[in-house]
Order: sequence, then C-alpha cells, then structure tokens
Amino acid sequence: MVGVFISVFPFYWLTVMATNQTSDILRFPPRLVFGTELLTNIQNVLDNVDFFQSFLNTLFVTVVSALCVLFFCSLAGFTFAKFDFPGKNWLFGLLLVTLMIPSQLSFIPSYILITKIGWVGTYKALIVPGIANAFGIFWIRQFSQESINDSLLDAGRLDGCNYFRLYWNIALPILRPALAFLGIFSFIGVWNDYLWPLIVLNDPVKYTLQVTLSQLNGIYDTDYGMIMAGTLLATLPLIIMFLFVSRQFISGIAAGAVKD
Repeated sequence: MVGVFISVFPFYWLTVMATNQTSDILRFPPRLVFGTELLTNIQNVLDNVDFFQSFLNTLFVTVVSALCVLFFCSLAGFTFAKFDFPGKNWLFGLLLVTLMIPSQLSFIPSYILITKIGWVGTYKALIVPGIANAFGIFWIRQFSQESINDSLLDAGRLDGCNYFRLYWNIALPILRPALAFLGIFSFIGVWNDYLWPLIVLNDPVKYTLQVTLSQLNGIYDTDYGMIMAGTLLATLPLIIMFLFVSRQFISGIAAGAVKD
C-alpha cells in the first residue's frame, strides 16, 4: 500500500494543481484538495497554444514510431535468439555496448546527418532514427530464448515455412507479452520526448505536444495552474493507453505460454 501511494501521489498532485490557481499552488502548507479552476485552466491552455494540432502531431509520430520499433526489434531479437549466422555474438556484444552510451551524445552527429539528407523540420527526422533500438532488440531476444520452443520452429520448417513465416506465424503470437511491454515503453518514451523534437523541428505547426507545452512558460510570470492543466491533458492518453494495453499484456501471458 505504501508503494501504491508513492506511485499514485504524483498523478493526484498533478490533478490537484491543475484544478487550482497559481496562488493556491505556491502557498504553504500546500493545498491537497481539488479546486474549481480546472475548466478555466484548460481554456487558458487552448487560448495560448494550438494544443489539438500538436496533440495530433504527437499521436502520429508516436504511433508510427512504436509500430516500427515493435516490428524491427522483434524481427532482430527473434533472429538473434533462434538463428545462427556469422558474427552473431560479436554483433550482439556491440549492440549491448551501445546501451552504455548516453543518447544525448548522438544528438550532434544525428543532426549533422539529417541536415545533409534534408530531413530537418520533417517527421522523418523524429521517426527514422528510433525505429530500432538496442534495448528493444535485447528485450525481445531474451524473451524469445525463454519462450519460443525450438520444436515449434522445427515443425514449422517441416511444414515449409520460410524465415518470415516462422517469425510471423509462430514467433509473434508467443511474443505478445513482450511486445505489449515494449509497445508501452516505446509509446511513453516517444510521447514524452522533448529535446530531440525541439532540435529538429522548426515549424510551429509541426511541433509535438511537449515542445508546444513548453511555450506556456512565461518570461516574467508563470501560470502554474495552466501549465499543470496542459500537462494533465498530455498525460491522460498515456494512462488510457496503458490501461488498454495492460489487459493485452496479461492475456498474452496466458495465450503465449509454451510448455516442453
């Protein structure tokens, strides 16, 4: 119960702040009950930034990125787990090394690269660099080794399945629990990304939600109630998505179980 309280309280506090004025947020002791300013704060958000356009932009980038991550990472992870090819261990070791490199170190070379190919200011610059990542490949590889029985693959080969049929018809149904987690992880990561979209996007019409919400900060005065209301609106889709996919996660564990 203590762990649940610690996990849930930030969301509760966010909602409380979104329903109060800035003066109520900054007072001491803090006000821990809901106020009556939620609709006013939401209206202020809509009046100051193009929230719905940035919401659609973020939804498009996030969904496409998450689907690409699920496809390419599951394909690569399954290959590393169940197939032998020259340099397999060396390549996987190199992949693990990249996990130790902070992502911020790649911003400058990535920006130089997308500048040379003319992708600055486009959604391709947000989607393509992240369509596969080391963590996703590692996660699917580990899950595949434990969950996909080699006898199933041998039976598929006897039935004439090629590599892609083995992946699509045998591996993917078993990998559903791992894909559910990776999908949630990727969706949240792309949805909350702020720094890279801020660097590569130069058209306010294409701004993602986090970049748009950053414009709510005033130079001399900040309306924290308005900012918290915008943050609450940006957080709700993540909560709804998690509640939906978590059910798929649990059902996938039962449906994808394999016994020797």
